[in-house]
Amino acid sequence: MKNRILVLTFATIIGFTSCGKDKELVEVTIPEPEKIEKTAMGNPADVKADDAEGAFQMKGLPYTYNGLEPFIDAKTMETHYSKHHVGYCNKLNAAVKGTDLESKSIEEILKKLDMSKADVRNNAGGYYNHNFFFETLNANGGEATDEVLEAINTDFGSYDEFKKQFSESATKLFGSGWVWLIKDRTGKLVISTTSNQDNPLMSKAEVKGTPILALDVWEHAYYLKYQNKRKDYIDAYFNVINWKKVNEKFKAAAVTE
Repeated sequence: MKNRILVLTFATIIGFTSCGKDKELVEVTIPEPEKIEKTAMGNPADVKADDAEGAFQMKGLPYTYNGLEPFIDAKTMETHYSKHHVGYCNKLNAAVKGTDLESKSIEEILKKLDMSKADVRNNAGGYYNHNFFFETLNANGGEATDEVLEAINTDFGSYDEFKKQFSESATKLFGSGWVWLIKDRTGKLVISTTSNQDNPLMSKAEVKGTPILALDVWEHAYYLKYQNKRKDYIDAYFNVINWKKVNEKFKAAAVTE
């Protein structure tokens, strides 16, 4: 039903200040406010690669899109996963189709990558990096524990010092890129950064090693919620790190390096 309200006309207002003529009431219609439709949140399991037979497929998420709120909002997570990440997956499949790379794992591709091949470099990196990032998040974050905490204490002095250095690296990284905690070839934990979709597995990486933790600092990872406040996003990130998964990766790296 339309809302109605009685208002005084201009002529009536004049009457107040002049000779006190009869006041005229006029009925006008006030339009109803527009209804804002909320976008239904999707299911990560429904996001599939365009090429169902492609070498690389979407792995899903170990939580719902809103499972990391309030630290990472649902709309950002949905856009990040169902738009950006699947885009890297689709373009990677197209880039390797009909080549010998189709039969290789993503890690094998990255370690022996011809860095001049931008289509493979960008999309293989984007596919690997995002899988890694999403996998090492969960709703029950906290501080590191077990073997990885012992290594952090040994190589950084304390968890707080590691957190400080990691946060500073993420804050100071210019433009778009990633911050990593890696195990280098000596077995030491090292913080490194890479630009765009590069990572420490690549042959031309400034600091090489096996990743055990990664933070995406591309704007699409945080801008809907935090806008230009990257530092707030970085602080929030430490509430959703899946340290159990990070510890598994740390132990696996100890075997392979």
